[in-house]
Amino acid sequence: MTARDRFRETLLFGAPDKVPFAPGGPRESTLAAWRQQGLPEGRDYMEALCEILGIAPERTMAQVSPGVSFQMIPTFEEKILEHRDGHYIVQDWMGAITEISDRYDYTYIRAAKDFVTRKWHRFPVQNRADWERMKRRYDPRAPGRFPDDFRERCEHLRNRDYPAAIYFNGPFWQMREWCGFEGLCVLMADDPEFVDEMAGFWAEFVCQTMAPILERVDLDAVGISEDMAYKGHSMISPAMVRRFLMPAYHRWVSQIKASGCPIMDLDSDGMVGELIPLWIEAGINCCDPIEVAAGNDIVEYRRRFGRRMAYRGGIDKRAIAKGGDIMRAEVMRVAPLIKDGGYIPGCDHGVPPDISWPNFVDYARLLAQLTGWL
Repeated sequence: MTARDRFRETLLFGAPDKVPFAPGGPRESTLAAWRQQGLPEGRDYMEALCEILGIAPERTMAQVSPGVSFQMIPTFEEKILEHRDGHYIVQDWMGAITEISDRYDYTYIRAAKDFVTRKWHRFPVQNRADWERMKRRYDPRAPGRFPDDFRERCEHLRNRDYPAAIYFNGPFWQMREWCGFEGLCVLMADDPEFVDEMAGFWAEFVCQTMAPILERVDLDAVGISEDMAYKGHSMISPAMVRRFLMPAYHRWVSQIKASGCPIMDLDSDGMVGELIPLWIEAGINCCDPIEVAAGNDIVEYRRRFGRRMAYRGGIDKRAIAKGGDIMRAEVMRVAPLIKDGGYIPGCDHGVPPDISWPNFVDYARLLAQLTGWL
């Protein structure tokens, strides 16, 4: 069975020969710690891990992607505005004024390279005039949105043995980048028609941008980034989800499913228990990372929601860090779901540096046994 077959069979409750081996990915500080704890310098951690375990690495990441950008074009100029008291105040590529420790620089805002705490001072959309200017940066056919070799990339992806997916922001995530969390929530209460307009604009932009991909590539999954929950609850009410977000979800799911892509995966940190029923209603059939520290329990979710939702992640990073019997008990807690299907087990977020390399190897060995690799 190919990696692509295995991915689909697992998340669609089929009959994989084994479950994809995805213990979790480290960030920059984690890798630095692991280099001091036994991971050879210059070695890819997954290659080294598989070598230690005596299993063949599985190609789960596409060697070629469609290369299409769902980001604004052009981006804002990245620049340091001020340096004071051990912090940089910068304008990031999204147009927000952001403060970070001077241990880092603004490149750490581009992607999740490490566990970096930030403070936001201002967001680019403060009023409707700002919004009119922002919209100009989201032309689905802007030069640079599609790579020059887009057709060749798509052709290369036609005959593959590994899963292929595309990813973009959900409406809540994207509007929060424009307006800020507090600003967006105030608008939901004081000017809901404005929020409707922004959400509708984003839904249409995504539909138009992904259409050429869906026409040319038989995708295995589409991922939506939509962090929208605190440690204990959703950030917005179910009624707000229905009004402002569900129309976009319904449009996207309809378009994506019509293309033949079977998996719609939504990524949200925090406590998502009250959101899962809404996602299921919208047609989303997979979610992650299911953070245990936020009160999520995928075993209970399987009891409540059955096979209407598949999961990725769900193993408590704190237990992995403690190792030994505590780690083993946590992994065995989710073992019934591995057997039941619809679940790719792994660390419930980026692997933090308090998980040592020896403990990660021990945890990965147990995971490899339970998923059929050993």
